Amino acid sequence: MFVDTRIWSFLLILHVLKTGVFAVDGKQFNILYLIADDLRPTLGCYSDPVVKSPNIDQLASVSTVFHNAYAQQAVCGPSRVSFLTSRRPDTTKLYDFNSYWRVHAGNYTTLPQYFKSNGYTTLSVGKVFHPGIASNHSDDYPYSWSVPPYHPPSFKYEKRKVCKDKDGTLHSNLLCAVDVSEMPLGTLPDMENAAEAIRLLKSMKDSNDPFFLAVGFYKPHIPFRIPREYLKLYPIENMTLAPDPDVPKKLPDVAYNPWTDIRKREDVQALNLSFPYGPIPKDFQLQIRQHYFASVSYMDAQVGKILQALDDFGLAKDTIVVFSSDHGWSLGEHGEWAKYSNFDVATRVPLIVYKPGVTSPLPRPGEKTFPFIDVFQGTREQFGKGQGVESVVELVDVFPTLTHLAGLRPLHHCPSSSFKIELCTEGSSLASLIRNPERDINREAYSYSQYPRPSDSIQENSDLPDLADIRIMGYSLRSTDYRYTLWVGFDPVHCQPNMTDIHKGEMYLLAEDPGEDNNVFDEFDHATVFRKLGMLPSWRESLKHHVMYLSSEFKSKGIL
Repeated sequence: MFVDTRIWSFLLILHVLKTGVFAVDGKQFNILYLIADDLRPTLGCYSDPVVKSPNIDQLASVSTVFHNAYAQQAVCGPSRVSFLTSRRPDTTKLYDFNSYWRVHAGNYTTLPQYFKSNGYTTLSVGKVFHPGIASNHSDDYPYSWSVPPYHPPSFKYEKRKVCKDKDGTLHSNLLCAVDVSEMPLGTLPDMENAAEAIRLLKSMKDSNDPFFLAVGFYKPHIPFRIPREYLKLYPIENMTLAPDPDVPKKLPDVAYNPWTDIRKREDVQALNLSFPYGPIPKDFQLQIRQHYFASVSYMDAQVGKILQALDDFGLAKDTIVVFSSDHGWSLGEHGEWAKYSNFDVATRVPLIVYKPGVTSPLPRPGEKTFPFIDVFQGTREQFGKGQGVESVVELVDVFPTLTHLAGLRPLHHCPSSSFKIELCTEGSSLASLIRNPERDINREAYSYSQYPRPSDSIQENSDLPDLADIRIMGYSLRSTDYRYTLWVGFDPVHCQPNMTDIHKGEMYLLAEDPGEDNNVFDEFDHATVFRKLGMLPSWRESLKHHVMYLSSEFKSKGIL
């Protein structure tokens, strides 16, 4: 059938306006993906009353802010491979740092690889993939990137003895606020990352090809090697302990992480702490929290420099921006530090998505969207909250969401077994939540996390067991109302759980226990639940059905 070209052009324009597939100049949207390391949502835009993060808050004010986003495993390598392939750890078969998914599991297409195959110039700065075996010692180049990834030269000093003590001696400490001018090379890794990202943006501003630029910051990951001046933002006398600093009485041993990486730092070793619980002296706890918050503000400044460059180079109107993290970090809650658990403090992450013309109006000519904000100016900027989403989402959702927002061919959802399928997603696109304000919280939305353990008892390698040593897997479901975790037997040879071999369980009713301190798992007859419902082939479906059954039990007993 013949269609008038004028009608076709008009329909195409309507489609473009409706979907926001193209930028205002007719080009495809660029992608800027900013990834923090070990960042929980301690940000002003997440209503944190302490942390000063004006540049990320400014981004959030023109973005969609997901308030309940969760990682699939709370440790760097497995989480990053998971969200960059949109596959869960049981599909990537990466639970430690010691295998490359293309060899060990399947030749899965990554997020940047998909954009590269669609004509994008893909660029990597800093820590995007986890370095080493987990990304083939190449950050998955050349599959994922158009040019070799950039790594800041100063990072090689990150774990060396560069932290000056009061007596002038140098140590490899946890707390490591420094005079930058005294550092080797006179700089720090995230400063170099920001400068390289700005250089790449400048080089791409006149390109005919769209770009996908991922920038991985190293902070607030330990050690807290940051410019000393950022501590001034957080006077130690204003610091407080975690609201729940004690190990919960009903917490199973298998669920506890003994924060062994922190114990290896010289200043922590000097405390002569007992294993596995410590505790860390209160004055040192306050210093850890102070340094973590200062690290966030330091990282925020680097984010601000890169976002201002979008304005300076005329790219803010053409670029989708995502800000997130690989997982959270415990700051003394439950008597725990670091990541390595299934708790909210370890699995919950910030997730902020900006799309010009969709999450906020297009900037007017000459208008700045992201002017840099100096946190040391002393005024706490007041920004709008952006468009908030309270429903539970996951990091595996980022890949399908960005393909949708960029107008690329959408990903098919993976079947139950997808080891031989190169391109599919185990997440869901969040584009509809970005384009349309959330009316009601979806209480049937769930996130799924997991964490491996070598034993029921707490061991030196409980935080990060090698694959061959994993004997138990903690599978965890997070809904709006509950966190439900089953610790079950695990076969490391076939990477298979035995869902009938239940070692321990956790259940937290979040309305009355938002800190996940009171485990009510043993208050219910789970044997009856398992007998009535059995175990489905998918552990995610099993956990979901158990939670739905228990929810009805809670309501019948007047608990909810």
